[in-house]
Amino acid sequence: MSDKTFSHRFLTAFEINRCHSERSKEYNVYLSDDINYKMYKIAVVGPESTGKSVLASELAAHYGSPWVPEYARTYVEQLSEPYNFDDICHIAHKQIEQEIAFEGNNPAPFVFFDTDLIITKVWLSYCYQQVPAFVEDRLQTGFFDLYLLCEPDLPWEPDPVREHGHDRGFFFDWYKTEIEKLGKPYLRISGTGKDRIRQAIKKIDYFISNTQTGR
Repeated sequence: MSDKTFSHRFLTAFEINRCHSERSKEYNVYLSDDINYKMYKIAVVGPESTGKSVLASELAAHYGSPWVPEYARTYVEQLSEPYNFDDICHIAHKQIEQEIAFEGNNPAPFVFFDTDLIITKVWLSYCYQQVPAFVEDRLQTGFFDLYLLCEPDLPWEPDPVREHGHDRGFFFDWYKTEIEKLGKPYLRISGTGKDRIRQAIKKIDYFISNTQTGR
């Protein structure tokens, strides 16, 4: 990666939480700065063109919480040549940095990540048939409390970054298998338009309610 430059700077935890504070006021959600919540870390994953970015941003707005946009898309869009193995490893390192910024308790109930290392692991495995140990090791830490797995039931919308419009079912199954291997809970999200966000909210609320009841 030494021969490539990347101008996009991802948000620090302070900046993201500042955005969260402003968004909370906008949506009439008020959280005390003196309270450290058990922050539920939720990853929104799924094949390409399944509404992950929209879902993550709308969930963050609904819950008055921060969200972390997909790093890989912005990075790949600015490359002057096709991505390679080192590029994806660079993306993985940045994803880990973003996760670390949210370790521990924070003054917000949730943080939503648009994609995570499972996506990157599958990307590496599919394209290069190898996954660096640091990716596997990080996944085993179990950073996320919950995965939202988006069904490929939305129309395919091509763009210069997307590659696998005819294989979305294949990748959906692969992501599902990887989540299950980690032993992490996940919710399958489907539906179109506002039904998709409503379903996600309903399922998250039910999951959190049951989790808290079981404590």
